[in-house]
Amino acid sequence: MRKIIVAMLSAGVLALTSAGAWAAAVYKCKNRQGKLIYQESPCKQDAEAVSKWGKAEMQQLDGMLVLQQRGNGHYFLEATVNDKALTLLVDTGASGIALPMSFAQSAKIKCRNKIYMQTANGVAEGCTTIISKLTFGPFTLADVPAVASKNLGQPLLGMNVLQQFKVEQNDGEMRISTRD
Repeated sequence: MRKIIVAMLSAGVLALTSAGAWAAAVYKCKNRQGKLIYQESPCKQDAEAVSKWGKAEMQQLDGMLVLQQRGNGHYFLEATVNDKALTLLVDTGASGIALPMSFAQSAKIKCRNKIYMQTANGVAEGCTTIISKLTFGPFTLADVPAVASKNLGQPLLGMNVLQQFKVEQNDGEMRISTRD
């Protein structure tokens, strides 16, 4: 089971560290040593700004969720996990949902199995878990497998959820709708 979970997470899934999970903006910086740093404040002069993340720009149209691409190329959506609000980065390169441990605990999500994951920033400790209720736009899912990690700042929405929907991306918009 552990090997499956570790394989499920791509190297970039948990590389997002040191950022507030529900911050208004997250800055991706590169320090002098070339290490990527994710933080709530703008990059310092000794760091190179790579990108800035922010809140979701989304709307519901006829049972469809339409997300606007941010200037940095990312898509975000507002969601609730067990009725607790958060902003998820839509990550088609992530196999599953990944939550910061602090958010998981505040949403009353319990760890099931302790795991260690290889990430771009080294080995990270985390756990497997189940989200009882995930809601975004007009969609609600129950009993969604996820991973929680102490080293994660930005919550990620990965393919274990996205594969259940029709997802189209064109001209800076991502449309999520039910499969026909």
